[in-house]
Amino acid sequence: MHRLVYIFFCCCLPGIASALKYYEYSPKAREAYQLIFQLRFDEARDALFELQHGEPENLVVHSLGNYMDCLGIFIGEQTKTYETLQQNKEIRLTALRQGDPESPFYLYAIADIYLQWAITRVKFEDYFQAVMEIKRGFNLLERNDRKFPDFMPDKKNLGLLHALVGTVPDQYRWGLKLLGMSGTIAQGRAEIEEVIDYAAHHDFVFKDEVQVMYAYLLLHLENQGENAWKIIQEAGINPQSNPLACFVMANVAMQTGRNDQAIQILESKPNGPSFFPFPYLTFMEGVARLNKLDTSAATYLRRFLRETTGQHYIKEAYQKLAWHYVVHGQPEEYVSQMNACKQFGSDVIDEDKTALHEARLMIIPDRNLLTARILFDGGYFRRAEATLLASNPKNLESKQHQLEFSYRLGRIHHALGQHQDAIQSYQETIKEGQYESFYYACNAALMIGRILESQGHIEEARQHYELALSIKPDEYRSSLHQKAKAGLNRLQVQSQ
Repeated sequence: MHRLVYIFFCCCLPGIASALKYYEYSPKAREAYQLIFQLRFDEARDALFELQHGEPENLVVHSLGNYMDCLGIFIGEQTKTYETLQQNKEIRLTALRQGDPESPFYLYAIADIYLQWAITRVKFEDYFQAVMEIKRGFNLLERNDRKFPDFMPDKKNLGLLHALVGTVPDQYRWGLKLLGMSGTIAQGRAEIEEVIDYAAHHDFVFKDEVQVMYAYLLLHLENQGENAWKIIQEAGINPQSNPLACFVMANVAMQTGRNDQAIQILESKPNGPSFFPFPYLTFMEGVARLNKLDTSAATYLRRFLRETTGQHYIKEAYQKLAWHYVVHGQPEEYVSQMNACKQFGSDVIDEDKTALHEARLMIIPDRNLLTARILFDGGYFRRAEATLLASNPKNLESKQHQLEFSYRLGRIHHALGQHQDAIQSYQETIKEGQYESFYYACNAALMIGRILESQGHIEEARQHYELALSIKPDEYRSSLHQKAKAGLNRLQVQSQ
């Protein structure tokens, strides 16, 4: 879920209108946008300067400037930059309000400012302010949609928001009502598909971005990884010249079992002083190489830890380093890396929370179980199966390792299309681990729900998605519950 936020930045940009103070995506504005999207910020500043002086009445410069500020803050994660640049927010809102109130871009551009800052604030745990800004942005977009129902930029952003709102579990939907927000995954998908169809027949500035958004919706909310990969390949983004495109393509590749392709994409990532630093790409390459049991993985993970200026993924990086040493026969290094995990970085996102939870337990993983897990994450299913079956579950002493064995076996059977065997292993995991703090039982229930959904057993699938929501692990809880809620939403649409 956290990674999805990167994609939203690709979707919060202005468009074309006309008035005394107008919003026009002129050639110079498009040039600036492309430079920002490619993280070539120094060149983008020059382009924005030329835009502001060459087209002083074109208000798009304020939206683009805000987009660059928020994108840089989000990637860089520097508190000082956040505190300094947030002063620009009200200045830009005041400027944008000088445009024609009857233009469809008037409310849209203002809503963008609120949404971009809301996303940025999440990185700094300013949740109350973020919620208030999401509410403002959402309400402005819906108001604009009522006035201009055929305005595609509006539908692009609303499609994503409606889909994300649709994943909120029922027990929290009262909060959405208080905020005046509603939506479903089906509604969001329909809106995004409408925009994609429009972009196929018109010169639409956001064509590539909406395809990226659609791919992520299919991947994370609709459980359609193969379609997501097809969409992302068809998008007109170049990972060799655009760090954000590199992130998107490598991420989808890794999420769909294409680890070797992910490594190839990340090897060709653009580097150098022309680009705003994006050390997370180095982290991704370290993880991808770890998934292949490549001994060079540690080099990339350490480089990320040296280069990052933020607080996120640091604990996970130390966890992955600890795993690297275990699978390569140096278990004594596990303790030192996990001690660093406890000491450095924040524990806001699921991945870091899970790493910290493991560090506090300080149970050195079983080498075969961990190797099987890592290979599975890379999509090397047969290698993972052979490694797992080399372990005798009767020799596993801890409850965690025993649960993990049945869970991993279920995941491998599932990936290989052996659904009945997968369900059997998942059910054993749920029986033994439903009331444990580990995430295995929760995800096992989710996976059974997906198998049954694919087989058309709607009611049984619903029961397992609800079971997943009822299990509250210490690890990955929010992301697993979001996926279970997405499953229930899909079933609701199918039963209508």
